[in-house]
Amino acid sequence: MSTQSAETQPAEAMAKPAPEAPPAPAAASPVTPPAPGPVNAPVRAPEAAPDAAEPASHPVHVTIVLPCYNEQDHVIDEVERICAAMDASGKSYELLAVDDCSTDATLARLEEAAPRFPNMRVIAFQHNSGSGTVRRIGSQQARGDIVVWTDADMSYPNERIPELVDLLDTDPSIDQVVGARKSEEGSHKALRVPAKWFIRKVAERLTNSRIPDLNSGLRAFRREVSLPYLRLLPPGFSCVTTITIAFLSNQHPVHYMPIDYAKRAGKSKFHFTKDAYRYILQVLRMVMYFNPLKVLMPPALWLILIGLGKGVYDMIAHFGYFANNTIMIFVTGLIIASLALLADLIVRSRGDV
Repeated sequence: MSTQSAETQPAEAMAKPAPEAPPAPAAASPVTPPAPGPVNAPVRAPEAAPDAAEPASHPVHVTIVLPCYNEQDHVIDEVERICAAMDASGKSYELLAVDDCSTDATLARLEEAAPRFPNMRVIAFQHNSGSGTVRRIGSQQARGDIVVWTDADMSYPNERIPELVDLLDTDPSIDQVVGARKSEEGSHKALRVPAKWFIRKVAERLTNSRIPDLNSGLRAFRREVSLPYLRLLPPGFSCVTTITIAFLSNQHPVHYMPIDYAKRAGKSKFHFTKDAYRYILQVLRMVMYFNPLKVLMPPALWLILIGLGKGVYDMIAHFGYFANNTIMIFVTGLIIASLALLADLIVRSRGDV
């Protein structure tokens, strides 16, 4: 038995090293640590991403839309004035300088000056579309919470843009700030003043609001509030009238800030007959869009009352006989009143008023 035990002892001694085989995986462990190293490297890369995406942590607060059409002689002066005022204010901003297919060197001047103004984006249209289209597309592409409209003709005090923005920032109850001009310095002044006064009074009557300046080109408004109305903007100058009436008709408060107005630099693009007609037409169109009863019901009621009065007269003067014009006046009033009620029903069913 001692022999067997002696023989078994070496066998056991030789069998014992077998459990030491697990160190073999331990020997492989030096191979696995390098693997976590490369795996962890991409994990650290996203941690550095916030540094690369640092501008996203400082979003744009103000977007200034600047339509430019044949303004080569002074467009850079206007850009310098706007950027200097906004830089001094400390507000984050972007300036969208949109060239509306100018026939002069306006686009070339903007592109040449672009490296000097890091907050300016130059956008070039392929064909002339009008200032209203420029403002609509600029407002839709704006990254700022507040959108500012102005002109590049040196007529508006663009150094006061931060003041307009400050009013919106400090008073949440205001949705739009309009620079109300103290004087009229445009072309055809003798014709424009009475025409604009008449159009403004019509707009005040239809919107039940006091409007010191209906078509000022300098204004600031909250982009979120304006989005439903941008599609209503016409391509021409009456876009400023449209955005004013849209806000007033849908009970968005508008504040007016008195501003000075200088004689424009360069040649005016305003055509009195054509643009005045568009202004009055746009006023009626916008009020019809939001409150058709304001436009249609007054003439309808007047026609109905005239028809009734004429009918009473016909009965007295010619008993049992109504003149044809009496019937036509009365029926016309009823038709217009019916159209007014139908239009109002359509407006109310749209859900945007």
